[in-house]
Amino acid sequence: MIYALVVPGPIPDVEQIRILEWHGAIGQKFEPEEMLVELETYKALVEVRAGQPGFLRKIISEAGNWEDVGAPIALFSDTADEALPANTEQIADLPASFEVS
Repeated sequence: MIYALVVPGPIPDVEQIRILEWHGAIGQKFEPEEMLVELETYKALVEVRAGQPGFLRKIISEAGNWEDVGAPIALFSDTADEALPANTEQIADLPASFEVS
């Protein structure tokens, strides 16, 4: 199955978050609790960790970009060879945890 990693939220008083750094490359397998991406608000750092195993398949938003809370920023899949859809509107969200510091 294909999943979309979305900008986490809600975070009080935050509507957009900037992508700081991706922690992996296309095709890399992630295990639960591994760091996927670091984000930042105007006031805080946000660490996003995998909530289930999966493969990073496509980065939609590169480091330095600002994205709205809830916007898809990457695609993941259960296996490394699943076909990616042309449209991301009907994709389930990837379970992930995040910590604001």
